[in-house]
Amino acid sequence: MLKKVKTGIPGMDEILHGGIPERNAVLLSGGPGTGKTIFSQQFLWNGLQMGEPGIYVALEEHPVQVRQNMAQFGWDVRKYEEEGMFAMVDAFTAGIGKSKEYEKYIVHDLTDIREFIDVLRTAVKDINAKRVVIDSVTTLYINKPAMARGIVMQLKRVLAGLGVTSILVSQISVGERGFGGPGVEHGVDGIIRLDLDEIDGELKRSLIVWKMRGTSHSMRRHPFDITDKGIVVYPDKVLKRKTVVEVE
Repeated sequence: MLKKVKTGIPGMDEILHGGIPERNAVLLSGGPGTGKTIFSQQFLWNGLQMGEPGIYVALEEHPVQVRQNMAQFGWDVRKYEEEGMFAMVDAFTAGIGKSKEYEKYIVHDLTDIREFIDVLRTAVKDINAKRVVIDSVTTLYINKPAMARGIVMQLKRVLAGLGVTSILVSQISVGERGFGGPGVEHGVDGIIRLDLDEIDGELKRSLIVWKMRGTSHSMRRHPFDITDKGIVVYPDKVLKRKTVVEVE
């Protein structure tokens, strides 16, 4: 039997028919304001509640800001950091400022993917991590899109080899149909896409599991909300996106 990793996000595991298959690298793709970061942090936090150590790789925000944002949802990771259950990889500050005093795992040169992977590998082994989030993987190839698929494939091989189940957050622009980089969808085991659409004059959030290797899953678009406790998905509801046609 293939072991599945529960996301613990209300409604999400029903859509995934039990969870994400162990060792899968999942692309979490979406535009601004869709809830990608919250989803990925909730995945890590729920893992900690299940006794599974986790790592958050901060590429878009200062690690201090990440901890503060998580704490707003009641996800205070500092205790878990002290216990060696949670680690932050600082790939944001490059060790400039006070970060070098407080952060244990720092990537100094983002253009060096080997250094990035070495720091990540060290962190995973140090705490025996079971879950990893990279937020966002797009930052690693934003200036060199031709390398997008290669970088994602490299990360997937390393992470799966280390035995972790990972979420690679991928940014797309509003209205973009792809998943955040040429060919990245072929380099991952799963794709979950988050969307924010204007429907009848109101913004509505929804998600769809585009693919997930190793498991069947819902093929429908499900609405979700962001609450003060995180994301709640509605597996028994389907959101239909209407196409507005203007007639002259």
